Amino acid sequence: MVTARLSLEDAKEKGWLLDGYPRSSAQAESLEKLNVRPDIYVVLDVPDEILIDRCVGRRLDPETRKIYHVKNFPPETEEIKARLITRPDDTEEKVKARLDIYKKNAEAILSTYSNIMVKIDGNRSKEVVFKEIDSLLSQVQRDEVKLVKSVPESGSRSSQASVSQDKWRGIPTRLNNIPHSREIRNYFYDDVLQATQRAVNDGRTRLRVDINIPELNPEMDVYRIGTLMELVRVIALSFSDDGKHVKVCVQGSMGKGALAGMPLQLAGTRNILEFMDWGDYGAKGTFIKIGSIGEQEVSEEDDMFILVAPQNAVGNCIIDDLKAMTVAAGSRPVILINPRLKDLPGSSGIMQTMGRDKRLEYAASFESCYFFRLLYYAGTQYPIMGALRMSYPYRYELYKRVDQPSGTEKYVILSTFSEKPSTDDVNDAFMGKPRNGAKKASGFWGFLSSVF
Repeated sequence: MVTARLSLEDAKEKGWLLDGYPRSSAQAESLEKLNVRPDIYVVLDVPDEILIDRCVGRRLDPETRKIYHVKNFPPETEEIKARLITRPDDTEEKVKARLDIYKKNAEAILSTYSNIMVKIDGNRSKEVVFKEIDSLLSQVQRDEVKLVKSVPESGSRSSQASVSQDKWRGIPTRLNNIPHSREIRNYFYDDVLQATQRAVNDGRTRLRVDINIPELNPEMDVYRIGTLMELVRVIALSFSDDGKHVKVCVQGSMGKGALAGMPLQLAGTRNILEFMDWGDYGAKGTFIKIGSIGEQEVSEEDDMFILVAPQNAVGNCIIDDLKAMTVAAGSRPVILINPRLKDLPGSSGIMQTMGRDKRLEYAASFESCYFFRLLYYAGTQYPIMGALRMSYPYRYELYKRVDQPSGTEKYVILSTFSEKPSTDDVNDAFMGKPRNGAKKASGFWGFLSSVF
């Protein structure tokens, strides 16, 4: 019945929405076999006790068939109140039984739709929940329109839908295998690029990208500067293809005399950028230029700026140069790739405190358009326990890595957040139970206190 209805022309042209279906893995698999797949899978997340209260408190007017609630939506008059009845399936016992069935079925369906699932906090007013869902669906529609415009006219509608559904394929596996395969690198380059393009197209001008896979984690001995340079090149070339003049900036030496120097992570980066292959059509030198960080680097012909891993060094702060540059850039986009803008102590080990609040406030003024971090067991970098991902304009998504009986692995979504979750938020999601807010984080995710 469902597939027959979705095969009608109005559903094909205008789209469709399924409420409460599929309810089992068999139904989900049946839809998959028929190539019926949604663009987004929305789950309203509400605590059990609230759901039970909502159902047990419902009342039915047998004359008008209108539904009321004894607390949330009481009847308008005493006359109506007197004739209200409780529906047979709205007892606490039956509601709990239905919840148990729902949880089992939802868990079975999750593997099919985990890469398109978005959890919405349903324990809020209906107006707030509606607004958030409406925003999500509007973004899906905008992405679909952009995608259709980018597909050649000869492409069929089914092929366009297929591209849309596959625009994000889920988190790749075996991320601790070093070096990363070309496929994995390209996956992340494309993931970052799409999020950055959406943010810039929406008029965002102060952006940051934080991606922390092993080859882009300077705290690991497998850190690969070439992967960072390739990511920067992909972003710069994409925007230059749209006719934008892009300046790629790497900070120079900071300090004077014997104190002059730069972070080891960036040593030689400028030379690598200068001698990289920037394509056959001469993008570098025309649409793409290489520079450093500072007000003097901003010229009228620049349309946007990509700053490569700007960071403070011991005894030296990049914030002043960065701030002067963004002021000079005005309304033009400034994108920070893997910035590290926390204050560092001087060579004597003493943290500079004068103006620290202002520096941290400025660092926090950049909006995250992409975030990806692998999560490990406390104090280690193996095995991978999960991942946290955010791609503008969507929510932060928390995933758990699950080993399969076949020897493979997959990432299963646990929860979503409107803002970057705290260590306690991550703990709550993984442990599945509330934690004492006053208790210091420990165990699997305790090490994240220093990361988040």
